[in-house]
Amino acid sequence: MGKRATLQCRCGEVRGLATNVSASTINRVVCYCDDCQAFLHHLRRADLLDAYGGSDIVQLAPASLALLQGKERIVGLRLTPKGLYRWYASCCRTPVGNTVSPAIPFVGIVAQAFESEMQKPDEVFGPPIAAIYGRYAIGHAPQASAGIAPRLIVRSVAMVLGWRIRGRTWPHPFFERDPPQTKYPVTTLSPQEREALRPHCGPHPSAHSGP
Repeated sequence: MGKRATLQCRCGEVRGLATNVSASTINRVVCYCDDCQAFLHHLRRADLLDAYGGSDIVQLAPASLALLQGKERIVGLRLTPKGLYRWYASCCRTPVGNTVSPAIPFVGIVAQAFESEMQKPDEVFGPPIAAIYGRYAIGHAPQASAGIAPRLIVRSVAMVLGWRIRGRTWPHPFFERDPPQTKYPVTTLSPQEREALRPHCGPHPSAHSGP
């Protein structure tokens, strides 16, 4: 039986609950890709990146996450027209979920969204099991993080397929099932806006804060 974990944005306006979560039912990785860095710089939330530009991400089944409060504050962003849907709380610009589509059922959430005086992510999810896309890391890339380890690919694919087969796509916190559409408004950066973020990201950023 998994644990329960409370999600909360920085100001407390948006709250949610993750259920049936544990080290065996989720993936937790540190992602150094330039898209994750760019997203947080766009939000002016580079404080959520580690010293090397990494985002600590907890990946769980969509049905494991219920948004309970502040839904009117949630908005989505895509860095490009075909990029991930990156959801955040507009009140304090806290990320609350990255998704592809219901066809690929997972939600990736920054671990800090689960951090509180009463709750530590390591105690609920266990520590990160891998680091990925280290070629974009600022400074020296963490060991064994240049790409994605085969064992992590196998684990991730097995989890996503399992969630889909077991019906863990629905209810989805960010998508409607019928008719199929996003629940919250989404904007997409222009090519110029996306390019403007690149100097802030690794591996050799010329700036360390968002525009």
